[in-house]
Amino acid sequence: MSDKPGKSRLWPKLVAALVVVVVGLAYLRSYLKPVAKVETVFSGDSVNAAPGSVAVKEEYSMEMKSAIAGRVLSKNFKLEIGNKIKEGDTLVQLDTGDVDIEINEAKNILSSAQQKIAAGSATTYTLESAKSDFSNVERLYKMGQIAESDYAKSRRAVETIEQQQAIEKVLNEENINSDKASLEKLEREKEKMTIKAPFEGEISDVQAHPGDLINPGSAIVTLITTKRVVEAKISEEDFADIKVGQKAIIILLPYKAWRYNGVVSKILPTADPETQRHLVYLDITDIEPEKLIPGITGEVTIETGRRAAKAIIPRRALLNDNVYVVKNGVVELRPVTKGYVWLNGAEITEGLEPGEQVIVEELDSFRAGDSVKVVELPSDAIARKK
Repeated sequence: MSDKPGKSRLWPKLVAALVVVVVGLAYLRSYLKPVAKVETVFSGDSVNAAPGSVAVKEEYSMEMKSAIAGRVLSKNFKLEIGNKIKEGDTLVQLDTGDVDIEINEAKNILSSAQQKIAAGSATTYTLESAKSDFSNVERLYKMGQIAESDYAKSRRAVETIEQQQAIEKVLNEENINSDKASLEKLEREKEKMTIKAPFEGEISDVQAHPGDLINPGSAIVTLITTKRVVEAKISEEDFADIKVGQKAIIILLPYKAWRYNGVVSKILPTADPETQRHLVYLDITDIEPEKLIPGITGEVTIETGRRAAKAIIPRRALLNDNVYVVKNGVVELRPVTKGYVWLNGAEITEGLEPGEQVIVEELDSFRAGDSVKVVELPSDAIARKK
């Protein structure tokens, strides 16, 4: 009889413990549910867009070469890869010692020739004497005191000397011009030994250093322009609707969290012969110029059309032609019909209604029938990020 009171007190404790276990299991089960990050289907404008890949390039590059042989005497202190150079800056100075000597010699030769001409020619005095003699002969001939043959002989003597003087003048001019040309050639040669930047740019490679002995045509330095171009490659099937002035959204891989606005600025009339993809140039309107580093790549979608859509979802929610819909905490694999698809969004023409929720991350982690805990992302998550 003494056992009964003890058993009656034990039952409430067992029931309480059982309740705690059930509640704990329910909480644990809820806590261990996989988290599904979802976004809500909404209505809005859908965009017909042509996708493509982009690459940032310099407008053009130039490998500076030496026109003549010489030894590198010095180089610009800024001549290091990545440094900026202004138009007209001296890049490399070659040793001009030998050319300077030749220039001095050429100047002396030219000066001597000019002084010789300034001093006058002996032919001038011979001509003056011959003209004086002819004047007397002509006077006597008119008086009939000299034969016509002597008169003609005296006249021919003057003409001969005049011809000699004209030839001498031509030869002197030729010699002076030749000496000037030799001097100019040496001065141009010296000028070429100072290699200057033909445009403002950046150093991408340096091939010559002080002490190097270089030959004509040897590479000195490679310059790239500071101006950048953004080149997009568009597939043949998407190219037909591309036009200059169309808007574009660009993602560059180093800054992939950002969406940049752009516009089509140029369309090349031919395709890349290797890939058969068409080249389009873009102007990015809202990016800092220093971020456009040659060689970086990314993606682009060019807007070729726009219309009102009943259902829009993030593009990343698509699983081929299906989406994962979460309804009452349970995952459903739903087939859908796509309309326009652009860089970060997609129009669904059949299969979804506004207000439904679709999973947008880690799609491979879910299966139809999974029970999940829902975390809703902001509805503007597919909007263009700035």
